Amino acid sequence: MGGDIEFIAINFTDPNTEVDGERSSMKTKHPTLSDPAVRQALALLVDRESVKKAIYGRAGRTTANYLNGPDDFVSKNTKWEFSVDKAIALLEKAGWKAGADGIREKDGKKLKFVYQTSINGPRQKTQAIVKQACQKAGIDVELKSVVASVFFSSDVANPDTYSKFYTDIEEFQIPMTQPDPALHMKRYTSSQIASKDNKWQGQNFVRWVNKDYDAAIEAAETEIDPVKRAALYIKCNDMLWQETVFIPVMHRLTVDACATTLQPVISGWANRTDNIQDWYRGA
Repeated sequence: MGGDIEFIAINFTDPNTEVDGERSSMKTKHPTLSDPAVRQALALLVDRESVKKAIYGRAGRTTANYLNGPDDFVSKNTKWEFSVDKAIALLEKAGWKAGADGIREKDGKKLKFVYQTSINGPRQKTQAIVKQACQKAGIDVELKSVVASVFFSSDVANPDTYSKFYTDIEEFQIPMTQPDPALHMKRYTSSQIASKDNKWQGQNFVRWVNKDYDAAIEAAETEIDPVKRAALYIKCNDMLWQETVFIPVMHRLTVDACATTLQPVISGWANRTDNIQDWYRGA
């Protein structure tokens, strides 16, 4: 149940260059992840099936979509694949050649990334799975784990928050708290970019800008035809996939258990006890 998505986010700005007291500034671009081939190669190096088997089991579904529910909003145009060989071929074609140390480089820039997430057992296991595949493809990955209370903090003095995004890639989950995708998808419009000016409270922490995406989200907000509106959100999901803004790792399902005599009414889009007035005991 539900539409929660565990994903790896790509930083479109440079986390190591400071401009006007701000790293990951919109006045910069990422030196290597700005290359679509590098982002696509990373997507090929995330072994979702192994993550599912080793970590989530029946509580997760592999997916290429950022938007995973309700069904009317789920794209059928996307697909995911795990292939170290294809990732290598993609990087070779784009001119990223292995150096003497085995790490791929181009124009003096190496494919070396810091991959951060919160301290959480499943996330550290996912990091290890991804790092292993990246090593095989000639990409060096440094793993960073941050205490959850720090990682998800809104403290403007804290350099390790997900919204400041002072690393190259990062992983976490954004809950989808309602069965309408409006708020879930509006996060990545240009007006929502996290920056020093808004104390990093903007929700577009990847700092990706796409005018077509902005226009589709704006159109969806006023579209009253449900079929056309769903098509607009599917279009937005597909743009995120086509440009590898995120690498969806797992559609995380809401799992609940109860006494065999209790008949609860539970929704994946609400708190566990929202409908408690409709629960009853079986005979």
